[in-house]
Amino acid sequence: MKKLFFILCLALFVSAVPFSQHSATAKVYVDIDSPAFKLIPVAVSDFNHQSAGTMKKTDAGTHIPEGIKNDLSLTGIFNVLNKKSFLDYSTAVTADKIHFPDWRVIGADYLLRGSILQNDKEMVAVGYLFDVVRGELIFSRTYRAAPDNFKAVSRELASDIMMALINEKGDFHTKIAFVSHNRLQSDIASIDYDGSDLRSLTNHRSILLAPRWSPDGTLLAFTSFKRGRPEVYLRNLRTGTDKRVASFDGLNLCGGFSRDGKKLLLTLSKDGNEEIYSLEVDTLALRRLTNNYAIDVSPSWSPDGKKIVFVSNRSGSPQIYTMNADGSNVRRITYEGSYNTSPSWSPRGDRIVYEGLINRVYQIFSIDEDGNNAVQLTSDHANNESPSWSPSGRQIVYVSRRHSKNFIIIMNSNGSNPRTLYEQSHKLSMPVWSPRLK
Repeated sequence: MKKLFFILCLALFVSAVPFSQHSATAKVYVDIDSPAFKLIPVAVSDFNHQSAGTMKKTDAGTHIPEGIKNDLSLTGIFNVLNKKSFLDYSTAVTADKIHFPDWRVIGADYLLRGSILQNDKEMVAVGYLFDVVRGELIFSRTYRAAPDNFKAVSRELASDIMMALINEKGDFHTKIAFVSHNRLQSDIASIDYDGSDLRSLTNHRSILLAPRWSPDGTLLAFTSFKRGRPEVYLRNLRTGTDKRVASFDGLNLCGGFSRDGKKLLLTLSKDGNEEIYSLEVDTLALRRLTNNYAIDVSPSWSPDGKKIVFVSNRSGSPQIYTMNADGSNVRRITYEGSYNTSPSWSPRGDRIVYEGLINRVYQIFSIDEDGNNAVQLTSDHANNESPSWSPSGRQIVYVSRRHSKNFIIIMNSNGSNPRTLYEQSHKLSMPVWSPRLK
């Protein structure tokens, strides 16, 4: 696909709202970047559950904790203990009534307990996070949601646990957009971080390429052949309407949004050669950034907006380059391998992930912006392509092709803990992670 893609260039929330919070102790920040870091062992108990009014009792007391356990497990940071190992099945939510030695002996460092009250109009949940080693309450927080909106509560609680323990929100309130192919037709779909809520975002039934989220998650930019040639569209995800923003002669290929969402990078061949441009989203004013005989494609901004990473074959084969946001100070940063493409800059600003051809198979690599410390993150026999960072910079999504199956896979930023998010027999391509959505 990547060769065909490069040849083409050549030729042409509803969420729960925290209601109150009480912190009994200072937050405990675990250094997950330490070489000695081990998965954080946490126990999640079933919640005490009551119904009021005419509301029939539901399984919220087990469903919400299961959602929390699933979300925490997906991060690759937590070791969520098996409920079968528990010695204490009480529902106590005060430190003086919890027998902490029973939790320490099974290896738990932290314990989550909770209570839920449902009526016809709303669900009120309270979560209590304890430090098992110290025998102290870390926080208690209350959440309100619709009576059946279990996922909203579990995601907010999982996010608050992340903040309390590692001072990060996590990637729970995110989606991943990707191109789904069906023979000669394709469209863009999205799926939640936990693999739920698969839905179609476009209905072009054509060749679609390079979806890109706006920083606020309200727009999706992409290239479509809907009218018989490549043009760039902006889709308003709230209204479902499309706006064509680049329809010049030749190639119109979508790049990334600027941090403020006001600019969109493009590759255009309207002047006879594939060059990188910056498009003002509101006025559609163009600014040319590269001027080289070679093909320059796949641009995206650094998190601070001061630099751009892109692909060029100016050295004879596709390689990764960086330049200043105004197009100056172009630097090549990949020298190993004959075909490196699809760069994505980490939200943390410290690494660039890309795909490279090695032993006739595409694998995922990362490198720092100066071209040092290249690391191969995948090493199986599949073709692994199109990496994209999560908002936290802790995880990477990519497409993996194995025999007749196509997979969207998420792994930790160091290549560990790969998990399949979605799979199908038809071709999948170009996944891109959304910002945190509200």
